[in-house]
Amino acid sequence: MKKLITWTEIPVEDLHRAKKFYGHVFGLKFIDMRVAEFDYSIIDLDGNTDSAALVKGYGYTPSLEGTTIYLNATPDIDPILKKVVTAGGSIILGKTYLSPEAGYIAFIIDSEGNKIGLQHT
Repeated sequence: MKKLITWTEIPVEDLHRAKKFYGHVFGLKFIDMRVAEFDYSIIDLDGNTDSAALVKGYGYTPSLEGTTIYLNATPDIDPILKKVVTAGGSIILGKTYLSPEAGYIAFIIDSEGNKIGLQHT
């Protein structure tokens, strides 16, 4: 097995608002598509679209509970955290040092109410 996580779906209630948030905070671009009754905004990382999407539809409920995904905040969390509040999110744990191996983490709440981790080493 080369990697354990193959795909990540971030639940949203308002795709436009969520795309604006993630676009502002991380500079992301999206490719929109509808699959069955689900609306996807696939994250486009310079042509690489095989990692994650924002998803709206039945069974996709934003939450502070459950599994936490960590987004890459390399080379530094601070510039990302500065954009979170102006983009409609909040910071629940500021930049926190863990160890030389794990580096720094932070937790935010996105525009949809999801708890999202940030990490850089």
